[in-house]
Amino acid sequence: MSLRLAILCPGQGGQHPGMFDLARSDAGAVRQIAAWTLPPMDDLFANRHAQPLLVGAACGMWEALRTRIPQPHRVAGYSVGEVSALAVAGVLDASQAIRLATERARLMDACVDPAAPQGLLAVSGMVRDSVQGLLTQTGLREHVHIAIENGEDQVILGGLARDLSVLQPRLESCGAGVHLLPVAIASHTPWMQAAVAPLTAFMQTLQFDAPKAPLLAGISGAVLTSGAGAANALALQTIAPVLWSHCMDALAEAGVNAALELGPGSALSRMLAARHGHVACRSVTEFRSIAGIVSWIKRLSD
Repeated sequence: MSLRLAILCPGQGGQHPGMFDLARSDAGAVRQIAAWTLPPMDDLFANRHAQPLLVGAACGMWEALRTRIPQPHRVAGYSVGEVSALAVAGVLDASQAIRLATERARLMDACVDPAAPQGLLAVSGMVRDSVQGLLTQTGLREHVHIAIENGEDQVILGGLARDLSVLQPRLESCGAGVHLLPVAIASHTPWMQAAVAPLTAFMQTLQFDAPKAPLLAGISGAVLTSGAGAANALALQTIAPVLWSHCMDALAEAGVNAALELGPGSALSRMLAARHGHVACRSVTEFRSIAGIVSWIKRLSD
């Protein structure tokens, strides 16, 4: 078939101690990773470590693959994965993307009052309007916000931990599946407002080039055509919900027929396969070698 490949860059949740191992099986990637400034791997779920490490892991995999596979037809990133996507699409180089992720994490952490912890709550099996209705009923609509939309009945809520703990049993009583995510910030909600201006100022110190591969904005699924547009979309994404369902539909509408998730984890490839079953979806975590990934993509091209 005529291959139209999407590269997917994940957000937080799938990180693990071995997430650089596959990339480090490639000598070129080893040299690149060694040159990057990455935090230690001793606290993978602390936001200040998680964001740059996840971007580093995705960039390492891309370094191992980019000269061996076709140019992506589309590139999309989920949450902090949008920073990784900037590197994959050629908007930033990997070292700049990791610096950006480090500063983004610092600024987002600064939005959290230690006396009022924040968090994210995943909700499934309850449509968005019903979730919003429950927020209104409980008086929490001004405090708890939809941070990510993964589907018509799959959303992630962000807010103060105390409000999420009140909301959780109410959602469960409505039949929803609910679980607290290992993320201690209410990302993609107005709780991050104080991070927007300094993040925008920091991005002005970086060189944002026009995308070399079509890049999707997480907040809309629209194709970004300039470096300035990519920077603006990332700044808005700090406080606006990630519309991943829109991104998945945009991939299908663009004729994408295969997708490779750079890892760690396989949440994005599984969601895309469930929503658009005609798209051949894999994550690098499913392979034992770089050669295996390249062989899979070659078979799709034949």
